Amino acid sequence: MRIAIDTGGTFTDCVFVRDGRLEILKVPSTPRQPAQAIAEVLRRLVAKLGGESCALTLGTTVGTNALLERRGGRIALVTTAGLEDVLEIGRQARPRLYDFFVERPAPLVPASRRFGLAERVGWDGRVLQRPTAAAIARVVGAVRHARAEAVAVCFLFSFAHPAHEAAMTRALRAAGFAVSASHEILPEFREYERTATTVVNAYLLPVMGRYLAEVERVAGGAVRVMQSSGGILSARRAAREPVRTILSGPAGGVLGAQYVAERAGFDDVISLDMGGTSTDVALVSRTLRTTNEATVAGLPVAVPMLDIHTVGAGGGSIARFDRGGALRVGPESAGADPGPICYGRGEQPTVTDAHLVLGRLAPQGFLGGEFRLDERRTRDYLERFLRRAPGALRSLEEFAQGVLDVANATMEKAIRVISLERGYDPRDYTLVAFGGAGGLHACELAAALAIPRILIPKFPGVLSALGILRADVVRDFSRTIRLPVASLAAAREALRRIFAVLERRGQADLAHEGFSAAELRFERLLEMRYIGQAYELAVPAGGDFVTAFHRAHQQRYGYAEPGRPVEIVTVRLRVAGRTAKPELPRSRPVGHSPKAALTGEQRIYHRGRMLSAAIYDRARLRAGHRFAGPALVTEYSATTFVPPGWQARVDGWENLRLTRR
Repeated sequence: MRIAIDTGGTFTDCVFVRDGRLEILKVPSTPRQPAQAIAEVLRRLVAKLGGESCALTLGTTVGTNALLERRGGRIALVTTAGLEDVLEIGRQARPRLYDFFVERPAPLVPASRRFGLAERVGWDGRVLQRPTAAAIARVVGAVRHARAEAVAVCFLFSFAHPAHEAAMTRALRAAGFAVSASHEILPEFREYERTATTVVNAYLLPVMGRYLAEVERVAGGAVRVMQSSGGILSARRAAREPVRTILSGPAGGVLGAQYVAERAGFDDVISLDMGGTSTDVALVSRTLRTTNEATVAGLPVAVPMLDIHTVGAGGGSIARFDRGGALRVGPESAGADPGPICYGRGEQPTVTDAHLVLGRLAPQGFLGGEFRLDERRTRDYLERFLRRAPGALRSLEEFAQGVLDVANATMEKAIRVISLERGYDPRDYTLVAFGGAGGLHACELAAALAIPRILIPKFPGVLSALGILRADVVRDFSRTIRLPVASLAAAREALRRIFAVLERRGQADLAHEGFSAAELRFERLLEMRYIGQAYELAVPAGGDFVTAFHRAHQQRYGYAEPGRPVEIVTVRLRVAGRTAKPELPRSRPVGHSPKAALTGEQRIYHRGRMLSAAIYDRARLRAGHRFAGPALVTEYSATTFVPPGWQARVDGWENLRLTRR
């Protein structure tokens, strides 16, 4: 039995394949002991299906949460003497340009645990000063005296000549330390980003190591973990390179969105994954888009990641009034413990509570009826909250509508960041909305951005887990080369030799995962810039990559300079071993009338009016069914709100297609 589990901040989602059929399961997350929710999922599956062996693939937020909450390990940094403070110096870019009192996040390694080794390598890889055995031994002793759990090692220009860094790493590992070495994690230029990424990896080593060991114990077998780049890797490698898993859950959502959109005939989509804690948006234009310029918890993380923009707007996002009396929503979340007020334990108003007050959630239909929402408790607590609130609100409904408007504004801005601000028109895209709450906000967001159509996939509340289940085993390799392109033919020959080395490494790595050379797929990318520029754009390595770079520059920045010399800064190779992929079944249309799926009506509040909305059971909707809003579509893992002026159609893949009338 194949199982994929996505551990979110509020719910832990599971998709499993047994006898060729997809089934789903959701349980509340256990943030204090994340493996406990996984154990609960597996216990339920064993009780339901009987004991049998399983292959488990995992998406996790443990690394992200450890960074956000600063709960990583006690670590040390060993670097070239004189560069001990690179983490604090950082870049000159200001988080807020005109704020003279802005405070940067404290470095993960304090000055007392940063150690310099007397060694030096030039920019071109020439050895300027070799480290002595005595100097290496002194550093090992200093790290031992600092009582570090793990060590980050990052030397100047080690991407060009890693021998010194490798010697230091061997000595530390021989002394019993877990080590994160930059030439193994990120052999690229830019000292600050490389150092920060290596430090983040070391910081997560103790936390992720313990967590993944517990998951393997609970699962009773081998486990694979989703990477931020959209591929999976073994739990043992993930424990050594946890920095690659920071966006593992959201990456599964993008894969799932791309899959259901392709099945429905859409290549260009914007994915909207709204869960209990946050909302993740991404733009997919025929291919997945990756980036090496991500920032997590105020820290640069330069390993390959899917280009996902995350905002603190989820179903559990807490609403409050700030000191000026303005309504704020998020980024703080009630999570799974205590959760929204309507879950029975929370006491602070959330987005989910607002939906319940407005009638957009059916209290009895949550998680197939096994999780009932408490509307009376919600109204009582919200009334107490409003009595203490500044200003004068006429009703609970007015407040709840304000909460949703603020959350929508946050998500709308996120979609603008990944589309309009990068030269992409949302009117050319389809919005794929999923997660437990995505369908509740999709129509209002699409209307605000003039997105012409919405796709609500089958199993929307667990689409990230489905994406994880379909992911390939992937390894990413990179190398900074700084190669000016004087001749296209000469550059191609140099690239052929460089890629050959990286491909041999990829084949060796994937051989340990059970893949032969014939089963591998290679993707080659070049990061290029005009000579004199500071940053690069990624283009495919095949064909006329210089012309491709000019086109990419024109789209991103609005101009290109075809006569200006360019250089290749970094080469990237992605090696993928294809896994067996479960497929969603296709259905034949049965007619337009959805009467068999109609389960009743409910009063809802919409834009100052009380309306009567039809309630449809998603499990009874069939291909070809059509209906118009206002309506609620309830199902095990999510709820969809179809406002007045919108119409819905069920397609052959059992997706809901929503369009404005």
